[in-house]
Amino acid sequence: MIGKAGTAIAGIGATEFSKASGRSELRLAAEAVRAALDDAGLRPADVDGMVTFTMDTSPEITVAQVVGMGELTFFSRVHYGGGAACATILQAAMAVATGAARVVVCYRAFNERSGRRFGSGVRGREPSAEGVAMGWTLPFGLLTPASWAAMAARRYLHRYGARPEAFGEVAVAARRYAATNPAAYFHGRPLTLREHRSSRWIVEPLRLLDCCQETDGGQALVVTSLERARDLRRPPVVVAAVAQGAGRAQEQMTGFYRGDPACPPEIPVVARRLWRDSGVRPEEVDVGILYDHFTPYVLMQAEGYGLCGPGEGPDLVTGGRLPINTHGGQLGEAYLHGMNGVAEAVRQLRGTAANQVPGARRALVTSGTGVPTSGMVLTADG
Repeated sequence: MIGKAGTAIAGIGATEFSKASGRSELRLAAEAVRAALDDAGLRPADVDGMVTFTMDTSPEITVAQVVGMGELTFFSRVHYGGGAACATILQAAMAVATGAARVVVCYRAFNERSGRRFGSGVRGREPSAEGVAMGWTLPFGLLTPASWAAMAARRYLHRYGARPEAFGEVAVAARRYAATNPAAYFHGRPLTLREHRSSRWIVEPLRLLDCCQETDGGQALVVTSLERARDLRRPPVVVAAVAQGAGRAQEQMTGFYRGDPACPPEIPVVARRLWRDSGVRPEEVDVGILYDHFTPYVLMQAEGYGLCGPGEGPDLVTGGRLPINTHGGQLGEAYLHGMNGVAEAVRQLRGTAANQVPGARRALVTSGTGVPTSGMVLTADG
């Protein structure tokens, strides 16, 4: 179990979040990595491991060369888009725990607004085994992530007798936090339910403001042993538990026939391991960073991870019992495939967040769902 091996996040770093970075994805990656190392008080030469996403265009060895690192003894990539965010930390923690590497940098960088826009959906794909599943839905117009998510969203409303306004509350809450977060793209721009209702339909029941933004930027994190992290520049944040999970008959956001779409089955696979391995109970979580590519999935994750009961996600969001996505999430801060959410959890447990939760000691971080996913419980040291 990773948490028992004593690993920690020792540094975080990011570029600014924009809609037109004006520079290459490699440069964004290098900037974020340098910032994370500086935050930790480490030199590029201290790094011997690198982890990123299969979707990232900047290879580990190229980033290492640009930043000025030396020899690498570990490098790895994780598949499934946003589902990989916490899994990059899992890969890094395993490397540190087993001695494969001593200092591992996890990173993600892209021009997702000015370059390739994932929200545009299926375009120019090469033939693959993954594409076979999509072949059953594409002829019926399910061509984009929003259209795939809309199927699950409609089922959620039907199952619990909820109204689409429940999704709007998620967007409003995220933008409220983003408005007071100087790093957020929507800093100073809160959202009202009326504005949410006035935004155009994308695919019913999802409106424009139910969909996360598209962002240019980079984010990096440094993982090392807890013992070493305690001697570095910043207070370490302990990786208490981290896990990956894929459900039975898993697909990539199109698995509409594998049980109830309102309860993505990959979530409990991860949840069971997190609560078991960390020893933390859901009711003990002080802050939740729940992957918000689309508003309905925030509610489904809150319920699937046991933060509230089935169908109680809307009440959790509006009731304010648990602060969720205090950076503004991907709806309000930036869409960095969830890596900026990991960084926010670190800030909360350090006590340095823009929207600091007083006395925060335990954070749940989740990754993209509807796809094979990952999650993590982080705790303050001591």
